[in-house]
Amino acid sequence: MTRFEGRSFTGALRIAALAITLFASAACHDAEPRAGSGDANPDELRELDADAAKRLDAGIHRVMHEMGIPGAIIGLWMPAEGAYVRAFGVADEATGAPMTPYLYMRIGSVTKTFSVTALLQLVDQGKIGLDDAISKYVAGVPEGDRITLRHLAGMRSGIRDFGVDADFGKNFVNDPRHIFTAEELLGYGLRHPLSFEPGNGFEYSNTNTVLLGLVIEKVSGQHLDEYLREHVFEPLRLGQTSYPTTSFFPSPHPRAYTSLTPDGRVVDGSDWSLWSAGAAGGVISRLDDMLIWSKALATGRLLTPAMHAERLQGVTLPKNPGVRYGLGLFDAGGWIGHNGSIAGFESLMVYLASRDTPLIILLNTDVRRNGASPALQLAKAITSIATPENPIPL
Repeated sequence: MTRFEGRSFTGALRIAALAITLFASAACHDAEPRAGSGDANPDELRELDADAAKRLDAGIHRVMHEMGIPGAIIGLWMPAEGAYVRAFGVADEATGAPMTPYLYMRIGSVTKTFSVTALLQLVDQGKIGLDDAISKYVAGVPEGDRITLRHLAGMRSGIRDFGVDADFGKNFVNDPRHIFTAEELLGYGLRHPLSFEPGNGFEYSNTNTVLLGLVIEKVSGQHLDEYLREHVFEPLRLGQTSYPTTSFFPSPHPRAYTSLTPDGRVVDGSDWSLWSAGAAGGVISRLDDMLIWSKALATGRLLTPAMHAERLQGVTLPKNPGVRYGLGLFDAGGWIGHNGSIAGFESLMVYLASRDTPLIILLNTDVRRNGASPALQLAKAITSIATPENPIPL
């Protein structure tokens, strides 16, 4: 399979190798994931008709060829039209093993949807307040008396992303298997001046969510993996979703192709210690669980109605007026969810409430071409074909 040159190393580290800032072709293998639990059940939908499926196949193949994507898992469930579940390309370029819908995938910044949900649950329980200062829970944050939990969850704190720090980039490249602690990551992010006065701007920063992870642990008295398992994963029966506290990667999983190297060369980063992403990007999941979570997130299933409504209030992104970022999620023209990028993987999970339609995209690459995210390019192609009246605005 032809590979394309990836983004420059400097540009890659601005994504922190951990999360994407908002906003070839091979044999296709069809399969249905397990039905799971919750409101969305793929077994209740017929398959998308052959002509519509062929149009989607062609659009996906085109983007995969243009972007040099080795493998992709796609799920689209439209109640009126039917279900479209496909795996394209290869899970391992060396062996030619095909992608399947049953592989475990790192989901990068889609993790933020879980972490911020956990935070909002604690607000619902009266244990914390969204307008509490971060200094109440974590010492040593510059301007911590003026930065609130709401600012952190909505990317409005002004705190810099640790990925822009030159020392983080150098240390990551020198040893991508090193497990960075939360304290290390905060050290990289908090050493820089604020980008703007808290609450007076928007800047996507993984450092924000790392801080929120510490708040959740302090207030709940549980490690984040324990809290998420007990209060988020288990209530929704997300049995294939985990927040590992080591570099463990459950099988089966694909190889992970990344250009986060000093020379931009594409390498296999499957054994990199990406748990360092922590609360900002450490979750591992599968397509069938992402289907359940997409609707639960977008409809506020684990929150009170008032808290969910507050969560959806957001700010319009300065560089993308079609997208609003709320508290740990975005609304892109009615598509509610999040996207993610972590070394060797990209993901997108969105739900269109007006059509009760989830869309999940999982890739075993984070390599960009001409600065474009492969997952977002696929989302643009898929929605322009399947929901032309509701294309996802990129």
